[in-house]
Amino acid sequence: MPTPTIRNARAAALPAKLSRSWLLVNASRSDLFEDAQRSEADSVIFDMEAAVPQERKDDARTNVVAALDGSSGMTAWVRVNGTETSEWETDLAALNGLPGLRGIMLPNTERPDQVTWTAMKAGAGVPVLALIETAVGMENATRVAEAPGTFRLALGTNDFRKDTGVADDPIALAYARSRLVIASRVGGLPGAIDGPSPAGADRERVLEDCAWTMKMGMAGKLSLRPEMTPVINEALAPSEDDRKWARELLKDAETGEITDGSYLPRLARAKKIAALSDSYGLWNA
Repeated sequence: MPTPTIRNARAAALPAKLSRSWLLVNASRSDLFEDAQRSEADSVIFDMEAAVPQERKDDARTNVVAALDGSSGMTAWVRVNGTETSEWETDLAALNGLPGLRGIMLPNTERPDQVTWTAMKAGAGVPVLALIETAVGMENATRVAEAPGTFRLALGTNDFRKDTGVADDPIALAYARSRLVIASRVGGLPGAIDGPSPAGADRERVLEDCAWTMKMGMAGKLSLRPEMTPVINEALAPSEDDRKWARELLKDAETGEITDGSYLPRLARAKKIAALSDSYGLWNA
């Protein structure tokens, strides 16, 4: 008998390269796992690193293995402990081969070899989401993006601010965001993922933060609360105005008339909006 799936069906069918909302869940709190699975988060990350004190690391690992062993129908990415810790190899050995493992989030990524070794130890074909959280990591972002095994880049906003002294301000963080966007493009990766809004942020603050995410060219955002994931999904998807514009241009394109030098780039953008909207279930909404 097949294992019942409890993961949100829409989100489960969405390729991770298109995931907008990435929900971090404390891996020592297995009571939170099912709600996260049923949430609107495009991708779920069981966090065994930052959210878990040292004395609970073993418990968190046990919880994750039990959740992703195939018996519960859960699927998730897992944030392992960093390569410089004693937990890193233990984490990857425990995760290797789990049916529900979607990929690895690697914290404090600073060098390309950290990604490559993680990918090798995680198991064949397991993608690695490289979390950039330090000045060294930011400086090496392009090399990390080009490393074998790197799937996407993400910004660890709080730790990056602690490492550099940068303020919690969109202008102050503009360089870091742009750096990851450009590195992702050079490395041929899907769009970079922005850091989370504060845990207590309301809908208006999350929407404001998402507006900056979009302005900076990023394509996803970490989240600390499941109820904020639909807000992120809506904010980072093509808007109703964009969809209307794309429909009109694609309809006009059926005539085959090239009106000016910018027509082909606009047509390409319209096709991208249509494809994204369709993936998110919005094109025929």
